[in-house]
Amino acid sequence: MTSPPMTAATLVIIDVQRGFINAATAHVPARVAALQADYASVIATRFVNPEGSAHRRLIGWQRFAPGSADTELAFTPEPHVRVIEKQTYSALTDEVRTLLAAAGTTEVHLCGIATDNCVLASAIAAFEAGLTPVVLGNACASHAGADYHDWGLRILRRLIGTAQVRP
Repeated sequence: MTSPPMTAATLVIIDVQRGFINAATAHVPARVAALQADYASVIATRFVNPEGSAHRRLIGWQRFAPGSADTELAFTPEPHVRVIEKQTYSALTDEVRTLLAAAGTTEVHLCGIATDNCVLASAIAAFEAGLTPVVLGNACASHAGADYHDWGLRILRRLIGTAQVRP
């Protein structure tokens, strides 16, 4: 049996971490784990929330301290996956942008948690950077619930184009 062809796009798995897993997001780890084999280039981000961060100062959110159980990935990355820590909503950090440029990436497939904030911010950042963002909706969710996931997808269709948001 032959393997399916790899996708030329880079897959970016956003913040699929233990602290974000609940009833609304429980399906995401298995879906992103299965996607890894379809891409030669995969980046996974891990959100951390250090002392003095905007999340702590401005919205009073204290979870995801560096080294806490919240920050552990909720899936096992394959050996070819680069794991990058970030402190922002967007996954398109300077380090990720450098990796995408080095890979010659023009199309970024995005999945993970949460559709209504980190996936949304990453897709907009990719769009504004001149990349083609494609949101894999069935491999995304919001820890705030299904309504937030649906609203995130709806906003993304408006901001990056209907064709760039897949069911």
